[in-house]
Amino acid sequence: MRALNTTFTHIRRSPYQALAASLVMFLTFFAISVFAIIVIGLSQITRYYESIPQVSAFFKDSATQEEIDSLITQIESKSEVEGVEFISKKEAVQIYLGMFSDDPIMTELVSEDRLPASIDVSTVSIDALEPVALDLQKSEIVDKVEFMRDIIGPLRSVTQGIRTSGLVIIGFLVIVSLAINALIISFKISQKKQEIEIMKLLSATNWYIRWPFLLEGIFYCSIGALFGWLLASGLLIYFTPQIQQFLSSIPVFPLSYSFLIALLIAEFIVAVILGSISSFLAVLRYLK
Repeated sequence: MRALNTTFTHIRRSPYQALAASLVMFLTFFAISVFAIIVIGLSQITRYYESIPQVSAFFKDSATQEEIDSLITQIESKSEVEGVEFISKKEAVQIYLGMFSDDPIMTELVSEDRLPASIDVSTVSIDALEPVALDLQKSEIVDKVEFMRDIIGPLRSVTQGIRTSGLVIIGFLVIVSLAINALIISFKISQKKQEIEIMKLLSATNWYIRWPFLLEGIFYCSIGALFGWLLASGLLIYFTPQIQQFLSSIPVFPLSYSFLIALLIAEFIVAVILGSISSFLAVLRYLK
């Protein structure tokens, strides 16, 4: 209790230093929160596409219905194929019009002659996509084949790139935060040098003197973590409707509140560790 009272006394007596330390920690933990939300979102998008393995084959205009039916029967007989859905030229136009219903210019450009008939082939696993796609490409009536690997590959690359660059940025911010926090605590210790000497003469132990400074560093980090998390979570909740509209049918957002609470708890744990390390480095130097 004595250590807590002393800690808050230190903070009240130097509010600008406390504000500077808290702001640096706020920026660090805001970056951590945003990074975590982005990575989780991209990971869920990737898992969504991996959960619906599908190959789309577009037919040439010269393909007859008999040839298409024969190919469908051939593909359905494969053990790795879960189902085949035929989309006629007319159905393709209706799908296109539904996608661009708000854009009259785009809808005027389309007709049954412009859009090909196609089939969507669902496979039992993502590993079966390529063999099925290769079989479809061999058919003389197939003009073009697309499958989810063309989406999943870039998504994985983007997720990995963001994860790597985010870790580098956060690592840099953490180092800067540790240095600034240690610098501020060191400055406060140097200001109280005479007071510390008197306490030592009165037989105060090193840990008795250290605890208020350690708690002060933890306080700055914890406040930064709380407000960084609050801002990131608030922005996420505010923009969730727009994100959902953009992602259409992909069920990624809103993220569960349990995830956000778990993120806050994790950030508080990191804050305590960072605050302890930076403060301990400062007191270790001045209070040996």
